[in-house]
Amino acid sequence: MATWKTLTTQDSASPLMEQLTFLHDHTLMILLMITVLVGYLMGSLFLNKFNYRYLLEGQTIEFIWTVLPAVTLIFIALPSLRLLYLLDEVNNPVVTIKTIGHQWYWSYEYTDFSNIEFDSYMIPTNELKPYEFRLLDVDNRIAVPYNSQIRMLVTAADVLHSWTIPAISVKIDATPGRLNQVSFFLNRAGIFFGQCSEICGANHSFMPIVMESISPNYFIKWISLMSEV
Repeated sequence: MATWKTLTTQDSASPLMEQLTFLHDHTLMILLMITVLVGYLMGSLFLNKFNYRYLLEGQTIEFIWTVLPAVTLIFIALPSLRLLYLLDEVNNPVVTIKTIGHQWYWSYEYTDFSNIEFDSYMIPTNELKPYEFRLLDVDNRIAVPYNSQIRMLVTAADVLHSWTIPAISVKIDATPGRLNQVSFFLNRAGIFFGQCSEICGANHSFMPIVMESISPNYFIKWISLMSEV
């Protein structure tokens, strides 16, 4: 989860998030080189009092600063387009979960397993235990098995919401009357936090998301326990 001193992206928990982090670092290096080059040229112009004739009236330099940005855009566009198609790819899911956004809580349905349904509300501050996180923990967490392909079907019952967990690179709109789909693959165990990322009303900030990534064996036991409730 993010803390007050987090300056970069969260530690990735899925292969796609790792690729997004690599793309971010790759693009940042290109932007840094552009910033240094442009800063150097602007500094040279100011120090020479705008009398640098090779920069002001040179066909060669005009050709260079026309071609160079085009080549730079290619180096950014190719990996980003590849990743864009990977993000839209949906493989055969092991588990399908339906998520419904409400004002202001989430409800989940595991229809693959005996029609398990439950609501997930934020825990009020006065009911928090010492090990729980304020404004982030919920009374009912969703559980998924790691090393498995997960499909999430997302919709809303009232207004627009957005189901978001940054550590697994998932951000999908929950739209009333529409069923959106997203697929992800968790490669490690852990507890991952997210929040609604669409301004959905007065309590928009108080409908967090908590996902537990557990082993397939523990997931089967969790499903069996939830089926008995």
